[in-house]
Amino acid sequence: MELFMNISVVQIIKLGQKYIKCWPERAELSRYFSDYQAVQSARFVCRYFPALALFIFIMQLYFSSGFFLGTGSISNVLSALPQALVYGLFFLSIPVQALVVLGVKADKFLPPSLASWYRSGLEKAKQQGTQNKLSDLTMSKPRYIDLAQLLQLTYAASNK
Repeated sequence: MELFMNISVVQIIKLGQKYIKCWPERAELSRYFSDYQAVQSARFVCRYFPALALFIFIMQLYFSSGFFLGTGSISNVLSALPQALVYGLFFLSIPVQALVVLGVKADKFLPPSLASWYRSGLEKAKQQGTQNKLSDLTMSKPRYIDLAQLLQLTYAASNK
């Protein structure tokens, strides 16, 4: 846990965004990595929840105003504004929460079994000649973000 104290919230969110972008969208990864489902869920939330938050905000104001019944007034809209803002901000916060959770996960070190698998995969990738792209990846204490980058590179190399 002490590792995360040196990173600001904004850096954690950016790391979460990078983590989402690095994971390949390959369904077979769900059998091997539990993070695949989390990344897919976060992609969905980040893509659709901002629009859902706006829709909920507008619908709260619309239904609270009474305009659809013909008895609406601006005072009804103004009295419903705090509640609509709370609902809208709640739904807007969900993508940020997903990015924070993934950013924290991305910065964690791999467990020993997964770290050894990562190291052997890194060696195989180096043998295949993708040395220049592997310079950012570490051998000593790999993190989940390193694993995602390795998977991205290996899938990109296999698609060529």
